[in-house]
Amino acid sequence: MSLKQVGNTDIQAKHKATCHCGFVELELSLPNGIENPRRCDCSICRRKGAIVGSVNLDGIRILKGSEYLKLYQFNTGTAKHYFCSNCGIYTHHQRRSNPNEYGFNIGCLEGVNPFDLGDVVTNDGVNHPADR
Repeated sequence: MSLKQVGNTDIQAKHKATCHCGFVELELSLPNGIENPRRCDCSICRRKGAIVGSVNLDGIRILKGSEYLKLYQFNTGTAKHYFCSNCGIYTHHQRRSNPNEYGFNIGCLEGVNPFDLGDVVTNDGVNHPADR
């Protein structure tokens, strides 16, 4: 599934994303819109509740606030979860199941309300594919 529009917001090929306080600002490369929006039921995703999309590692550029981004890793240490140290919002993570991609918080996209996505698939992160 690929979304070029969410609600009344057109998804731009280069779309801005911010944390809640605005200290962290990202530019995401989304030439096909939001691809495969999903949730995950692993221990961290269950708690943060975000709907995520993915981009290649070169698909996120930090425009400002890199000094506010904090890294959190757990379990195998493969995934790298980033959040704003000021407001606490999860912005993106380097994926464990595909370390060549970042997952990003769709709720951080400028003008996008993730509740406008409707039903979103939930991936089985408890039984992670990398654990098989």
